[in-house]
Order: sequence, then structure tokens, then C-alpha cells
Amino acid sequence: MSGFLRGFRGALRALFADRAAVMSIIVATLIYSFYYPAAYSHQIASRLPTVVVDLDRSPMSRDLVRKLGAVRAVELIRPEPSLAAARERVSEGKADGILIVDAGFERDILRGEQGRVTFLAGGALLSRANTVLQGLGDAVAGFSQDAELAQARFEGFPNAAPVRLTQRPLFNTREGYASAVVTAVSVLIVQQTLLLGMVLLIGTHQELRGRLALRVGTLCGALSAFWLIGFANLLYYSGFVYWYQDFPRGGNLPGLLLCAALYIAAVVPFAAFVGSFFRVRERAMQVILLLSMPLYFLAGLSWPATSMPAWLLWIAKLVPTTAGINAMIKVNAMGAGANEAAPELATLALLAAGYGALTIWRYRPSSASIPLPRHDATTRT
Repeated sequence: MSGFLRGFRGALRALFADRAAVMSIIVATLIYSFYYPAAYSHQIASRLPTVVVDLDRSPMSRDLVRKLGAVRAVELIRPEPSLAAARERVSEGKADGILIVDAGFERDILRGEQGRVTFLAGGALLSRANTVLQGLGDAVAGFSQDAELAQARFEGFPNAAPVRLTQRPLFNTREGYASAVVTAVSVLIVQQTLLLGMVLLIGTHQELRGRLALRVGTLCGALSAFWLIGFANLLYYSGFVYWYQDFPRGGNLPGLLLCAALYIAAVVPFAAFVGSFFRVRERAMQVILLLSMPLYFLAGLSWPATSMPAWLLWIAKLVPTTAGINAMIKVNAMGAGANEAAPELATLALLAAGYGALTIWRYRPSSASIPLPRHDATTRT
């Protein structure tokens, strides 16, 4: 117990004595909680400039244009008389999409045929192009129901609409990009900041002291100190930040606490094991920052796991964020029970045990390195 307490206190002293480690683990966590979501504060792209080319100029085509004005995704700008002029507006960056109403649009509908419209969008910004096309499609779908009634009245058919589509999102009710991305990236941020700070401390100690032994009790105490800090950081994101940013949250509090505890329990020995291979702290920063985005894609949220090679999926399972992100999203944003997140929880438990054993092996008294930098040359553990 004395070794455990010595390691716990030593880890905290080493952390707060290193300004770079404090900035990485504590200050960066606070800054990212406001800085990263700011880019997605609007949640969804809306009011994107769209130009209309109305070649029909009929009452029905004008009704379609009026319906476009009610769609939140697009904002109609000055119409153009030709496709060439509309394309020039897009190439100049003054419009993101084009709607072309073909000549004879109203005539074809009243004859029982299909009126033709064309959607075009610039491909430079794919997310904006997709939003414009989706908005135009929603407006035309709503207009088509009214056109069917007009067509039925013109031909003497019954005028009741047979089917109406109603869409209700279950979890991300605002259908916002931030609610889908930031909630997952925040779990990665907690790992990367904790990993970077711990590796900086280990690298500093390697530079100053070289290879030293660390007893199991002292090592467990040091890792427990970092676990406590990482657990607090993750709860800060899952609690205050999600509430402040109005992200989906609070679906399953006991499950959240269990997932957070297991996730950080896997991250801390993972960081200690990885840090034992770095003897220069600057090299560690380069490698960890470079791998942040690949780790997010390996989690299978932005890039589906079904589209990944099997060997890459096995590599992804070795990183705590893969199971941690999915588990936290399930229990916190979607209200899943612990039994529904059992595969991810089991993976985290295995990673915690596996990396814990590897860490003890790497820091064993025969050839280990202490992750606690001390600047005096007389006190060695």
C-alpha cells in the first residue's frame, strides 16, 4: 500500500511539475471542449444559395419555385435565363446548386406524363452539394404530391393522396453533424490528450534518467492517478460539454459510468506501454498527433467497418478508442443498456488486462523505465 500511495503521489507531482504535460492532459481537454464543437455549431448546412433556371415559366413551375423558398437547406438567389449563366454563378462561388425546370413542365404533367426537372450541384464541397441536392429533392417530392392531385382533378380521377411519408429521427433528433461527430471525437480527444501527456512524462524521464525499475505497487499507483484524471475528463465531456452544446446525452447513467471506467482503464496502460518505446518526447508528439485521424476512422463511424479489410479490423480492435467510442455512443447518446454494449465492454476489459500485463512487463525491475520524472539525482525508486 505504501508503494501504491508513493506512486500515486509521485505521478501527480510529476504531472504538475511538467508544463507541457499539464497543457496536454488538462488544459487541452478544456480548450478542445469549446474549440472543436465551434466549427459545427450550426449542426447542419442551411440556406445555401441556389439558382433557378425556369424554362417553362408556367403557373405550375412558379409554384414549384415558391415551395423551394420554404426549404431550409436552400436560399433562392436571382434566377438565370439559361444553364450557361447559372453554371457561371456556381463557378464563381456565388451559388452551390442549380434547379432547371424544363420547357413543357406543366403541359406534360396535365397530360398525365412526367414533368422534368434537373438538379445540379458543385462538387468542390461535397457536404454542401449533398445538402443542396437533398433539399431540392425534398421540395420536388412535396410538389409532386400536389401535382398528382392537380393531374387527377384534370383527368377526373379521385383526388386523395394514397401515401404520405413522415420521417422521425430516433436519437440525433436535430439531424446535426455536430451531434453525430463531436460526440464520437470527444472520446478520441480524451484518449489522445491523456496519451500525449503520459508519453511526454515518460519521454522526459527516459531522457533524464534512462532505464529504471518500477515495482508493481508503485506502477499501479501511478497508473491509478492518470486513470482518475482521464475518468474526470471523460465525464466532463459526457456531462457538461454535451449539456452545454445540447448534444444527445444522458440515456443510461450507470452504463455511462461503467463504460467510462473500463475505457480509461484500457487507455492508461495502453499509453504507458506505448510510451515505454519513446526516449525522446518530441518524437512521441509527432507520432501521436499524426495517428489521431486514422484512429477515428478505424472506429467505424465515419467509415463503416463492413467496408474495411478483415486484417485492418483486427488492428483497430487493439486500440481502445475503437470499442470505447462505440460503447460511449450506445449508452450515452442512444440509451442502450450494458447488455447491448457487452461486446465493446468485453473488448475494453480484455485490452485493460492485456495492456496492463504488457506494462508490468515493460516496467519490470530488470529492464523497465519509470514514467515519473524526478529532477533530483538522489531519489530513485
